[in-house]
This record gives sequence, structure tokens and C-alpha cells, in this order.
Amino acid sequence: MKKSRLLSAAIRIGAIAAFGALAACQSGAKGSGQSGGSGKSAALRTMEQVAIAAHKCWFASKDPAFQPYRLANELNSFSGRPRFLLVPAKRPEARPLLVVQAEGTPARLQAFGPLMQDPLAPRIGADINRWAAGDQSCSSDA
Repeated sequence: MKKSRLLSAAIRIGAIAAFGALAACQSGAKGSGQSGGSGKSAALRTMEQVAIAAHKCWFASKDPAFQPYRLANELNSFSGRPRFLLVPAKRPEARPLLVVQAEGTPARLQAFGPLMQDPLAPRIGADINRWAAGDQSCSSDA
């Protein structure tokens, strides 16, 4: 009889601890700077849509302006700044020519690197701003 009471008490304590841990996990997510139900930060969601559009419009479409470059995604960033890079197509290990990153809630985008001093810079900026705003078209004329 004594053993069954101890076992019963241990089970109750274990269940209470498990429910407490579950509640702590759920309440901790609210203040973590994440929004929406996906668990993704605003910066990550924004960078995902910008990176998808950049791939589609600049590379998959075989746009001649971007043929000298390769897209390198670094969206899984532990720094809280998901980003993608444009690197030379024939030297992907070289220093990035363009870095596009986002941080914060709401997401704030930055684009920097040598390509932002290139004649291509106005187009890059317009494309990135349009895609970040939710317009996934490939041209500002569309």
C-alpha cells in the first residue's frame, strides 16, 4: 500500500512538472521579438520573400545584368540578421559584392557592398523595396 501511494505521488509530481514546463515554453515565446504564428521573426519572413523574388527575377529568369553573380542565402542566421549575398559566379568563395539583410520588428532592410555603387544600384534598391513590400513582380513596370 505504501509503495502504491509513493508511486501515485511521484506520477502526480511528474505530471505537474511536465505541465509547468509546457506552460513556461508557451509563455516564453510571446516576448521573444517574433510575430505571427509561424515562429519566424519579421526579419526572417521578409528576407525569405525578398530572397525568393531575387532568385526568381534575377537568376531563374536568366537576367543578363545578374549573370556575373551567384546568390548565396544565409537566412538561418543566429545573429538575428537573416541575409543573402551576391558573389562572383566564377568565384563563389570571394568577398560578397552585395549583402541584403534584415533585422528587427518590423523588419528593417539594408543593402550594401560594391554593387550599391554600381549603375545597377537603383534597380537593386527598387527591386528589394518592392519585394519587401509584398509585390513579387520582377519589374517595377509590371
